[in-house]
Amino acid sequence: MAFVSCKHNVGLLMTFTTKFDVDDSTGKYNHGFFWGNNYWTGSITQCSFVYRKDSSNKNVTKVMKNTDLTYINGNFLQASDEMHENPPFIPGFYMLKILLNNTRTLGPPRTVLMGLCLPGSCQLNDIVEMTRNSNSTDNNFQILGVRSPTLNNFSLWKDLTFQIIFAATLVVTLLLISGTGYDLMLRNRSKQIIKRKKYSKDLTSDSSSGFGCTTYDLTQVIPEKSSKPNCDVFGVPTGINNNNSDENLAIGPVSSREEKLSVWSELLLSFSTVTNFKAICDKNVGNDTIPSIHGLRAISMLWVILGHTMIVVFKYSDNMELRKVVEKEMLFQIILNGAYSVDTFFFISGFLVSYIYFRTNAKGKLEKLTQGVNEFTAGTYHFFGLVGYRFVRLTAPYLYVLGVVEVVMRYLEQNSVFEPPTQDHINCPKYWWRNIMYINTLFPVEQMCMLWSWYLADDTQFYIIGAIILIIAVRHFNFAAGVLTIFMVSSWATTAYIAFSNNHMPNADDPFALFDKIYDKPWTRLGPYLVGMCLGWILFKTNCKIKMSKIVVSTGWTISTVLILYLLFGLFNTTLTQVAAAAYSSLSHTAWAIACAWVIIACSTGHGGWVNKLLSAPLLYPFSRVTYCAYLVHPIVNRIYAMESDAPIHMSPNSLTTLYLGQVASSYVLAFLISLSFEAPVVTMLRIMSSNKKRDA
Repeated sequence: MAFVSCKHNVGLLMTFTTKFDVDDSTGKYNHGFFWGNNYWTGSITQCSFVYRKDSSNKNVTKVMKNTDLTYINGNFLQASDEMHENPPFIPGFYMLKILLNNTRTLGPPRTVLMGLCLPGSCQLNDIVEMTRNSNSTDNNFQILGVRSPTLNNFSLWKDLTFQIIFAATLVVTLLLISGTGYDLMLRNRSKQIIKRKKYSKDLTSDSSSGFGCTTYDLTQVIPEKSSKPNCDVFGVPTGINNNNSDENLAIGPVSSREEKLSVWSELLLSFSTVTNFKAICDKNVGNDTIPSIHGLRAISMLWVILGHTMIVVFKYSDNMELRKVVEKEMLFQIILNGAYSVDTFFFISGFLVSYIYFRTNAKGKLEKLTQGVNEFTAGTYHFFGLVGYRFVRLTAPYLYVLGVVEVVMRYLEQNSVFEPPTQDHINCPKYWWRNIMYINTLFPVEQMCMLWSWYLADDTQFYIIGAIILIIAVRHFNFAAGVLTIFMVSSWATTAYIAFSNNHMPNADDPFALFDKIYDKPWTRLGPYLVGMCLGWILFKTNCKIKMSKIVVSTGWTISTVLILYLLFGLFNTTLTQVAAAAYSSLSHTAWAIACAWVIIACSTGHGGWVNKLLSAPLLYPFSRVTYCAYLVHPIVNRIYAMESDAPIHMSPNSLTTLYLGQVASSYVLAFLISLSFEAPVVTMLRIMSSNKKRDA
């Protein structure tokens, strides 16, 4: 009966003047097929306006007047009246996925998405049957599937995940308003009261040297005007995925004040957007932070956004063949080799964990927490303290964004004319727990939720390995160094074996060709993290004071520059043997980290020159501090932009530049909001709770 109704309405449509609107909004071949245009989407927006309603929501026939004056050949055309007649049904929009396999005429088989504006009474099987009947003699035409953005029954308010996200957003919003209001009230009441414990004091210091390394005893108590003693706050280093909170261990003097606040007041104040925003935008850095790290992190994040933006553009463009042209350009190798930006993150993470841990331990801060216990018990306390702090610190914004990804992708899958790039709408409800446990890279990529979260899983696994090595290194340094060496060599050997056995050619293959075997696996990406740990120990032992002659400095910069340029452009128009390709895959990521290590050494010891000025520019500090949240949200911005449109993207240099800048701006706006709402309050609350535990002890 439904099919009869569908066919009847299609035939009836031909008697109405709106048949031209329907035909015009239906996708069809027009141009660019051999230039990679696989999207004959038509216009779902135009189709939705075929049936028009007045303010009373009744079916009417309107006289539409064109009031525009069109200028052609020097003459203005007169305004014309156009009669619009509503069809006796509401139209629907259907996306037909077809396979064109006429290899002699069209080349290799092509999958095309075609939009159809037809009566809304048509069901999906009606569309398939009508299409097959109209092409019954064409063997080069195969229907792969059909879907309808207008027939979906998805409702945000009935979605459980959306309800949870909405409730969490309301609660956090109320806390932000309350915390900010309470903070402003205290500031207005007394200048002395606003000298409360806040994590921005832990983040900033005017006493650090120009090279970012302190030259005085961090355990020294700085006297306050008040006679009340200072108290220590205990925290733990948490690696690369931090904003301002990772700049030191949060172990240091906290200013006292005349009016004591309760723990609940302190917890409420942790949601103050005024304090948190000032801390994020502070132009100073922490005592245990090297300023050039901020620049390296911020620039790497821009590189990551560039690579992910290009991936989305290539998938949803109407001139995909342009990619084959631009890939032959040398500068495009920067995008193709964007994986090194993530290696920079791994390197920074390993460096911060090692450098901060050794400095803190040297001041005796960690021993105070484990007095009276044996070595194994003390190490166990340290390990669970490190891992527990990191888990709580990272998971709050991560879990929120994870829910947003599930809801957004479920909505887009139901309402977009395009197919989603990944199956997040299916995988996230099933496998979200793998993300929260940071083990999702140990499973097939087809089952992964929030694909770009592979980095968080790997970095957390590296953090666990690094924490164990650091705890052992305090008392058994040689043994820990041996363990680190074994991990490094094992990672190289494993990567080389996988690349060789799969005949992986990094100069010819797609960068994500072996995503599930090489790209996202922790045993192939461990090298840069371990290089960062080694550098952290070196700068700790030398206190950032390494004397080098001009020849050594020049040689270091030359080798580092050549290494970076070779890794970016060295494989351009080259051919590698299978053995050479395996060796390159094995060692290239570690080599990139070594080049970055020299940059940090030079900048932290006074040999950085203009590079240090660039990387240490205070303008980059806020963007560096919200890198974690920017990494979480930017792919969502990419996907919403591409899939909310009813037409494919057309690639050109100007449009891509504008698109990229818009993606960066949108991503960082959201990153600041997520950081202010979740990341910064959690960091502050952890410090408050650890401070009270130490005070009670």
